[in-house]
Amino acid sequence: MESISRISSMLETARDLTLEAARDASSARKTSSRMLPQAQLKKLLDSRSERDVLEGLRRVVTMSSRQPPSQTLPFFTSVIKNIASPSLPVKKLVYIYLLQHAEHEPDTALLSINTIQKSLTDSNPQLRALALRVMSGIRVPVISQIVSLGIKRGVGDMSPYVRRAAALAIPKCYSLDPSTEPQLLEYLSLLLGDKQYFVTGAAVAAFLEMCPNRMDLIHPHYRSLIRKLVDMDEWGQLATLHLMMTYVRKCFPRRTKKVRKPLANATSNAKSTRTTKGFYDSDSESDSSQDQGTEDVVILDPDLELLLKACQPLLHSRNSAVVIAVARTYLYLGTPTFLSTAIGPLISLLRSASDLQHIALYNIVQVCLAYPEPFVKYYTHFLVGSTDAPHIWRLKLELLTLIFPYAPARLQSLILAELSHFSHSGSQDPGLVREAVRAIGRCAQSSVTTPKTSARCLRLLLAHIGSADAHLVAESLEVIRHLIQRDPDNHRTTVVRLAKHLDAATSPQARASIIWLVGEFAGLDPENNIAADVLRILAKGFADEAEPAKLQIVLLAAKVYVHHINANPPPEPPKPAESKSSHSLLDDFHEEGGFRDLHLDSPDQSTMKEREILHPTEALYQYILLLTRYDTSYDLRDRARVYKALLSTPSSIQLASLLLLAPKPVPQTPSPSEMRKGYVLGSASLVVGQEGGVGGLKGYEELPPWVKEGEEPDPRLRDEVGLTATNVYEAGGGSRSITASERLDAAASSRVPDLAVSPARILNGVGVGAGVGAASAGKEKTLDEWLEEGDDDDDESEEETDEEDESTEEETESEGGSEKDRLMK
Repeated sequence: MESISRISSMLETARDLTLEAARDASSARKTSSRMLPQAQLKKLLDSRSERDVLEGLRRVVTMSSRQPPSQTLPFFTSVIKNIASPSLPVKKLVYIYLLQHAEHEPDTALLSINTIQKSLTDSNPQLRALALRVMSGIRVPVISQIVSLGIKRGVGDMSPYVRRAAALAIPKCYSLDPSTEPQLLEYLSLLLGDKQYFVTGAAVAAFLEMCPNRMDLIHPHYRSLIRKLVDMDEWGQLATLHLMMTYVRKCFPRRTKKVRKPLANATSNAKSTRTTKGFYDSDSESDSSQDQGTEDVVILDPDLELLLKACQPLLHSRNSAVVIAVARTYLYLGTPTFLSTAIGPLISLLRSASDLQHIALYNIVQVCLAYPEPFVKYYTHFLVGSTDAPHIWRLKLELLTLIFPYAPARLQSLILAELSHFSHSGSQDPGLVREAVRAIGRCAQSSVTTPKTSARCLRLLLAHIGSADAHLVAESLEVIRHLIQRDPDNHRTTVVRLAKHLDAATSPQARASIIWLVGEFAGLDPENNIAADVLRILAKGFADEAEPAKLQIVLLAAKVYVHHINANPPPEPPKPAESKSSHSLLDDFHEEGGFRDLHLDSPDQSTMKEREILHPTEALYQYILLLTRYDTSYDLRDRARVYKALLSTPSSIQLASLLLLAPKPVPQTPSPSEMRKGYVLGSASLVVGQEGGVGGLKGYEELPPWVKEGEEPDPRLRDEVGLTATNVYEAGGGSRSITASERLDAAASSRVPDLAVSPARILNGVGVGAGVGAASAGKEKTLDEWLEEGDDDDDESEEETDEEDESTEEETESEGGSEKDRLMK
């Protein structure tokens, strides 16, 4: 019984301790979210208890992430004191705080440099990397050499985490002191060739920030970077793809070749050309006919094809930026075959959040402007949803109009039904109605659209003329006017139908558009033209019209009057009489006192009397000019004066005809994103558009041009050490890395023949002899043979020495004899 009571008491004690611990934990959570006074925080930071210091650091780091640095700078000195703490969590928090506030207190931060340097030799790789990151984050040029030494130590570190931190510290050190560039480039070149893909991505990012034009550093690492591309992290993949975009443009020329199109019409055209060619036909005509059946095909360099194939697995990335980067690579570097594989992943981005969907649509439109056909089968993703925001449905309507010319007839009918549904005035957004009408116009104006489809688009637009929505009517008439101008001969009845709706049209812009169209067709078929009757009807209510309609009425009156004058030209002035009669008339003129009493019985007097009765067209024109004289619009009065001055004198009628009846250019309604077509896919300037300025946002860089053929660098520069093109490329287009043992075997096999051929040349730079080299080139020599050969060499050298001594004595004797003879003489 006593043991049972003891066990029960122990259980109760444990229960009380558990409840107390839970209560303390809950209170700790509550107090951690509650801000402490500044004095209490400093007390925690200056405490000797590691637990209190850790609690104070957590609160300070939390405050620094929520508030500006000025609120946490008063704790800088108290935090720096704990940098030498042996506790790893305390050190990490101190480094994080120092990294955020070192720029604001550089002098005080310098006091911790020695402690940070000691951390570079810590056994924990995370602490070493964090120390290197903090050291490079202290923006003080004085410590640039210390940072450089720390980077050197980090480059040779065994941990890839530390080497990655060293790569990210290189551009920071360069910004502190540009004089350290040579040594930093050496470190960067080593990191670019690192075996760990975790390090290589950071090295590429540092390269792009420090020296993006030094392509000579990339040549030996090109293929290794491509092999590591799949395993890199997402940001390393983005940096590498951005680098390869520039590298390929500068190092691979664009090569094309002509191949025959596998089309039936091309073959039939070629056959008809061969059969109809005459004996005297030139060869240029036959060459041009052959060119019609060929197309240019891009020839890919093996290294470029290796890059394009290595990018394909990245299309399944969860990062939308990586998918867009791969699409950019295929669009600007690859072929349509590669680009078609990226269309599906691009469309899948439309299932993302609204902001990502918006950016993805801009990039999809950019690709669709260049290659619209692959997007036709994804038309269901471009249909406007009920919850789509305005910036979303505008881009979707634009995509529908871009794929419309390349869609089959059934799909074109569906797209037009969709646009017609949104174009009707109702409870929808007025902007959506306006954009839908414009989209119908762009579908009708497409160069591939058949006349039947264009007529259906026109019928859809004409159905809106009787609508009560003035904006809808005006927008529809604007699009109708563009369609009529494209083919005026086939739209005469359309103009008559529009003129009948003048009474129902209440919008000034709509009435102005109809009147302008009537004036443009005033010269076609003068006998059955309705322009004069429309002018007569409009003249009755001229005073009640709005200013845009009045301007077009005056213009219509001038055009009708010009056509009337051209159809009924005024009589020519009388020709001068013969010289004799002219002298008599001059004499009569002087004798009778000038023009006052001169009466010429000319045959044109009856004609002038007939002209006193104005033609109805001229009377209408004069009446309109009279009405405009008293109008309140000075613009209207000025235009009426110009027309009156031009049409009052016969000499200026031709000029008035050129001014008023000149053929108008056919209007083109481009896609709204045509102005963004010059921006690079995936750039921020593509999304911002013209709002970012003429040349895009600050820092925007265009793609470099393709290098000219013959000016590209030598492809052998891309051969890795111990690797050749045959080692890298295989039949499947993949790549295989050679092991260390294979490299040693290859190196040994390449060096043994050199030793066998000329061993003495390697030792002292002087060859032994041609015979020896030839004799020993067939097989490897043993040690005895080398020794025997050495003895032979010694004997030969002694014989040569004796011969030299004898020749020297003979020369001496000959010299002595010659001197004796000279003395005797």
